[in-house]
Amino acid sequence: MTEQNFDIIIIGGGPGGYVAAIRAAQLGMKTAVVEREHLGGICLNWGCIPTKALLRSAEIYHLMHRASEFGLKADNIGFDFAKIIERSRKVSAQLSGGVKHLLKKNKVTVFDGTAKLLGKGKISVDGKTELKAPHIIIATGARARVLPGLEPDGKLVWSYKEAMVPTEMPKSVLVMGSGAIGVEFASFYNSLGAQVTIAEVMDRIVPVEDAEISAFVRKQFEKQGMKILTSAKVVKLEKSKSNVTAHIEVGGKVEKIVVDRVISAVGIAGNVENIGLENTKVKVDRGHIVINEWMQTAEPGVYAIGDVAGPPWLAHKASHEGVICVEKIKGLPDVHPLKVENIPGCTYCTPQIASVGLTEAKAKEKGYQVKVGKFPFIGNGKAIALGEPEGMVKTVFDAKTGELLGAHMVGAEVTELIQGYGVAKSLETTELDLMHAVFPHPTLSEMMHESVLDAYGRAIHF
Repeated sequence: MTEQNFDIIIIGGGPGGYVAAIRAAQLGMKTAVVEREHLGGICLNWGCIPTKALLRSAEIYHLMHRASEFGLKADNIGFDFAKIIERSRKVSAQLSGGVKHLLKKNKVTVFDGTAKLLGKGKISVDGKTELKAPHIIIATGARARVLPGLEPDGKLVWSYKEAMVPTEMPKSVLVMGSGAIGVEFASFYNSLGAQVTIAEVMDRIVPVEDAEISAFVRKQFEKQGMKILTSAKVVKLEKSKSNVTAHIEVGGKVEKIVVDRVISAVGIAGNVENIGLENTKVKVDRGHIVINEWMQTAEPGVYAIGDVAGPPWLAHKASHEGVICVEKIKGLPDVHPLKVENIPGCTYCTPQIASVGLTEAKAKEKGYQVKVGKFPFIGNGKAIALGEPEGMVKTVFDAKTGELLGAHMVGAEVTELIQGYGVAKSLETTELDLMHAVFPHPTLSEMMHESVLDAYGRAIHF
């Protein structure tokens, strides 16, 4: 084996790994990244980015059908499915190339291959090259969770990968699971004309969201023609040559539906196998590496960030963990542990969903006395001008201190708006700070202000 020495090695080049590598290089550390597949990881190549490209096509197609509402004409509206998929792949390829350029620019050494921990401060790449470093960060990400008997086959039953690169448009789709991945695919296929059914084992869809937001989304999905089954368990998938008969248990009874394709979106599992963890003291709990607040594992000098280290499974969480981890290793002052409650979550279905902090129910569970404010899109001039009057903003405050505990939004462009509340939470903003802030008019952001005012009985426009 050839041998090379570094200050830090990162296993995985996804949004956690490549960001950690760049930050380490900025701090003067000799840095290596080992990536077995694509720089940018699942997020950039098969997740966050290409799905947004698909959803953008679906959104424009949907808007074209509404042309007459805006005084416009659009005749013979259609789509080229192959070109929609092709554009999505091109977007990913462009950004993957961008990550490669950034790593090169920052003098990060990239090894193509599979890394395996060999013990203290050592890894091998494909069993041929040995790398040494006092610090090793595991950023191997996660993969789609598979349910026994309901495994994707790549043809009739799809994982997220097949759902992103289909060769033809299905007429009907069953989506198993209503987390972010499930509802985004549901929106995409529904917007392009497929009959979509969502089966969710919990008692409501998008179950991590605030209950009111969840109920609003369900109502909008059903209005769009989707069929929603909650407290529903898919117990069997019977495949024929061209379709699938799904047996779904709802309320003690099993109903059957026939669909062209099934999309499995039932969660993820960390990539902890075959990376040499058995050669270390690293602990794994329920498929994820156990870490402390500084991303340290039970093995000195070994760290874990991103999806492999557990929820929330978000690219921006992985990136932030990577920066914190590297800065702590370097011994920088003023490094703070990541506060999970300050991490915004965004779902790009139609309507969009965005949230940060505690739901109303969680805040009450934790013993807070709360003040809750709400404001509907229909009360906002910009929303009406955009032709997007369906939606709401909800804010949750500590009644005693005025601390912003959580914010929850559904409607057009809320994935862009949520960062306003994200900054507010990071700055430990109170209701008075938000009330005194001046929000520009006419913007959707005014609803954020009105929701805060409403929590204290001061809303102006509703």
